[in-house]
Amino acid sequence: MRNLIYKEIKIALHPTAPLFLLLSALLLIPNYPYEVIFFYTCLAVFFHCLSGRENHDIEYSLLLPIQKKSIVQARFLFVILLQMIQVLVSIPFVFLRNYLIPEGNQAGMDANIALFGNVFFLMGIFNLIFFVLYYRNPDKVGKAFGISSIVFFTVMVILEALVFTVPFFRDQLNTRDPMYLSQKLIMLVVGVVLYVIFTGIAYRKSISTFEKLDF
Repeated sequence: MRNLIYKEIKIALHPTAPLFLLLSALLLIPNYPYEVIFFYTCLAVFFHCLSGRENHDIEYSLLLPIQKKSIVQARFLFVILLQMIQVLVSIPFVFLRNYLIPEGNQAGMDANIALFGNVFFLMGIFNLIFFVLYYRNPDKVGKAFGISSIVFFTVMVILEALVFTVPFFRDQLNTRDPMYLSQKLIMLVVGVVLYVIFTGIAYRKSISTFEKLDF
């Protein structure tokens, strides 16, 4: 598995992936829907899979002395690693944003702990829809990305709307840290749990589907 992860990083990695990580600096924009920043990581996943299709990455991997499910496992581990790095890279920018710009975010959820609850939830939804569709037919990666992107932004708009319409989101979650810390931590835990559940379901379904494909 270690060699397959190296292959994902050293051979299959699309150059946009590390570049999109730097877009965490968009957290310094005063009024911006910050969940959009993490969509760029989803875009990097799409480019990674698209590049793999054009370079026949799956066909190459099938020639290796490994099980078919190992190909899916390596891709999931790579994507999870990429998404976790995105979260870690964004944390310093959250602190810097709150230091430089003490005003709240007029465009949606402020840069705080609750925001990361939203982010994990959205990334989990993307993983579930994208990979389940992708491994049904890896050649139709654009279709999988299009549908998962529509759902991602639909849910994001709903979450942002809650900030303006629901008192709990507006008055407690959409505040500067460490105000209402326990409520925000609960939001974060819920987001992480849903991320794990959605990604786990996507993982199991993807393996089951991929093993049935005939190349």
